[in-house]
Amino acid sequence: MTLTIGAKLPEATLLRMAEAGAEPVNLTEVLKGRKVVIFGLPGAFTGTCSTAHVPSFIRTAGKLAEKGVDEIICVSVNDPFVMKAWGEATGADAAGISMVADADSSFTRAIGMTLDLPHLGLLARSKRYSLVAEDGVVTQFNPETGPGCEISAGEHLLSQL
Repeated sequence: MTLTIGAKLPEATLLRMAEAGAEPVNLTEVLKGRKVVIFGLPGAFTGTCSTAHVPSFIRTAGKLAEKGVDEIICVSVNDPFVMKAWGEATGADAAGISMVADADSSFTRAIGMTLDLPHLGLLARSKRYSLVAEDGVVTQFNPETGPGCEISAGEHLLSQL
């Protein structure tokens, strides 16, 4: 599937850390009847992801909520332990951003956003993107076409709402 505006997001089970340990996140249930921002990126604790992409959503979280966004979800092909630690280290948790793991990259593959960067040791990771889903249907989709974080940044997505 190549993700497009108007497409329904596929069913997926992601992972997040809770007090009792790793727990499944049923994406279909999370999206049902809600306006949700999802942004994907190559990896936790990596350069642009940590210094630009996540901070852009921390900066815009309040204004996105004012525009009716119920939740902001960061998805990365990592494990839930790393995503929890990264959320704490970046301040994403404090900003209310849900840091979830696509541990086996099944969601990333299902939306056609896989990325291999073997020279960096990153295989079956995610391309950089942001989207808005309303009741599971994509209403905005911003895949990056090159390096960096411009059209997938929080500020660009905010300007589309």
